Amino acid sequence: YTGKLNSFDAAVYIANVIAGLLAPALFVHFCLVFPDSGRRWTKTKALSLYLPVAFLALLQIGVAMGVVRTVLPLIELRWALDRAWLALYCGSFLAGGVLLHIGFRSAEDPINRQQLKWLRNGAFAGIVPFTLFYAAPFIAGIVPGPAMRLSVLFLAFVPLAWAYAILRYRLMDVDIIFQQGYVYVLATLSVLGVVYILLFALSKREGASGRLDELSPTAVVLLVLIAAFIFEPLRNWIQQQLDRYVFYRDRYDHRRTLIAFARELSSDMDLERTLEKVGDRLLKTLSVSHVAFFLSREDGEGFVLHEAIDRDGLKRLPSGPLDLSFLPSDPGEPYLFFERTRHALDVVTRRLPQSVRQTIAELDLTYYLPCSFRGRTLAWLGVSRTTKGDFLSSDDIDLLSSLAGYIAMAVENARLYRSLAAKAEQYERLKEFSENIVESINVGILAADLQDRVESWNSQIERLTGIGRQQALGRRLGELFPAELATQFDIFRSSSDVHQLYRIRLPFLGESAEPRGEATVNLAIAPLVTKEGARIGRLIIFDDVTEREELERRLIQADRLSSIGLLAAGVAHEVNTPLAVISSYAQMLAKQVQGDEQKSRLLDKIARQTFRASEIVNSLLNFSRTGSTAFEEIDVNRVIRETLSLLDHQLEKTGIRVEVNLLENAPLIRGNAGKLQQVFLNLFLNARDAMSDMDPGTAKILAVESRNGGAGVVVEIRDTGPGIPREHLNRIFDPFFTTKTAKKGTGLGLSVTYGIVEEHGGMIEADSAPGQGAIFRLEFPAVRKAVNA
Repeated sequence: YTGKLNSFDAAVYIANVIAGLLAPALFVHFCLVFPDSGRRWTKTKALSLYLPVAFLALLQIGVAMGVVRTVLPLIELRWALDRAWLALYCGSFLAGGVLLHIGFRSAEDPINRQQLKWLRNGAFAGIVPFTLFYAAPFIAGIVPGPAMRLSVLFLAFVPLAWAYAILRYRLMDVDIIFQQGYVYVLATLSVLGVVYILLFALSKREGASGRLDELSPTAVVLLVLIAAFIFEPLRNWIQQQLDRYVFYRDRYDHRRTLIAFARELSSDMDLERTLEKVGDRLLKTLSVSHVAFFLSREDGEGFVLHEAIDRDGLKRLPSGPLDLSFLPSDPGEPYLFFERTRHALDVVTRRLPQSVRQTIAELDLTYYLPCSFRGRTLAWLGVSRTTKGDFLSSDDIDLLSSLAGYIAMAVENARLYRSLAAKAEQYERLKEFSENIVESINVGILAADLQDRVESWNSQIERLTGIGRQQALGRRLGELFPAELATQFDIFRSSSDVHQLYRIRLPFLGESAEPRGEATVNLAIAPLVTKEGARIGRLIIFDDVTEREELERRLIQADRLSSIGLLAAGVAHEVNTPLAVISSYAQMLAKQVQGDEQKSRLLDKIARQTFRASEIVNSLLNFSRTGSTAFEEIDVNRVIRETLSLLDHQLEKTGIRVEVNLLENAPLIRGNAGKLQQVFLNLFLNARDAMSDMDPGTAKILAVESRNGGAGVVVEIRDTGPGIPREHLNRIFDPFFTTKTAKKGTGLGLSVTYGIVEEHGGMIEADSAPGQGAIFRLEFPAVRKAVNA
């Protein structure tokens, strides 16, 4: 006081009374809401807390001002009011200490527990001795002595504990509060400066006197609106500038972009690269010493250290095994906090096993935040203190908590991607395996959907049709196959049964330079169904039976020849005898009628016809002869040359040019030279007869070629005659079938040739196109040389 008891002294007294009564109420208020500042604060609680304070304040001020008068002397009344205030003060601080203890028991956040612990201990350490040694005797009526007055020193523990909680555990992030205070003060001063400038400008404009009280109400309202509208944008701008150049400096850009960076984490499927990015950004943003990532095991049992990074970019790998059992799969706390990682002295680590404490000390991480996604903890993020040894602020913890969710999402996406990649690879292997099976089957397979569009087309059906897979996929069956065959497909389109089609002629549908001939196939049409039995298309199988049909034809031909041979043998023996008698009598009669020219001519005709009949009978005997023939190793080229030398004169006389292209050192075959000469003689004579009636000037060429045929020798005989009609090709080897005139052929030449080739273990086939001549292709197996052991 100044001692003058003026209005200033009265104001100081009133402020002192209000502050003395309001301090314990504010302490209780703080203990009720800390650490959950969002806890609901009702009017009932406010009245019950501040109404007694207001009553005592009004009573003391009323007594001091002489407004309230009582019968008690002023000294006794003053003493009573001081004892009431002291009771309220001690009771409020004791109640606050109890509330802090209750909050400590129920708090889950480890830092909040440490803060509550020190606030509680400071409150009890200061107020309990003061109450026992000073307040209680004073309230009981004892006049304080020097010893009692010394107990007031215990109250220093309250602000000391508060200061320790602020500095050690960042109680209520006072630095952030101060930062925000700076921003609001600067924003307020800036707005006031703008308002005063506008006031001065308006006052000068509205009156020459320049007095502010002469402003119109409209101008005042306008100034208020301007101040209200510019305050928030101005505050935000000041906040950004202070954050950029004062509070965070080089960390500002990292903090602003951290959440945006976190949102992009899920787009990177490489988990290693993602975690390295996160670690690097956290080190730069929060200025911490090192960070670590602990990922859950694939089986969901526990966690493993995946990566640990320090500020130098080095991997911090532990020297021994880690006991990470302190990281739960279902955390009940927002994060784990270890105050002293190197010295396990805090309450949290003291109850943990020795192996866990060693792990915590080796990792040297203060904060462990769970990274959860869809109710599952997929990872833990470990963060150390800052490089200056400070703990992180609540803003930093909130930032890490937000980032942890994005990390969990990135881990989940990376694992899903890896799982999908593994399944895709497995699917590709199964697909390739299935395709290999389909490609290895010696039948053509196509799969069509319900709209008859081709979805699968294997290489065997490519060979049959000449249409490539890429050309066939996606096209309808009616676009790929002849109309007649497509009609057959449409008939069975809606059927759920398996249908068989036999001996279907399939033309070559491709555009190859060397088109293949028409193929004979058996078709199987079956529905294509899923595992659940749903019909999704149909499967058509093409079984190429062209070679099988050819073999069956040859078998029938051989059986027919065998039957005719047996018949011919019996007929020949029976016919030979009367032919011999007729020929003998005709020759005898011819001698007797030598002078009669007419009879001689008739007898000569009889003799020639009997001779012709004898030749036919001999051919039948040769055809049916089944006796053993001596086989030896022979050179088929030599047999061909000898046969051609026998016919040189006849071929030259007919105007036929012979082209010979024989393989040198051709493999030897086992056979009978005489019978093989008969084979080639028949074929050469047939070629001569085919070209003998051609127009003069037309090229007449007989080409003979021999070449290697894999396991034997192939001989090919071509002529440039009129060719063999397509409808006769399947009958030319039948006995007695001939296209020559009656006097030129018996129809047994090619039948005998066929039998001789079969006897030699070979094969003969013919091909022809009208007007392009005929081709006879013969194959004989080569002699197998013995291999000495």
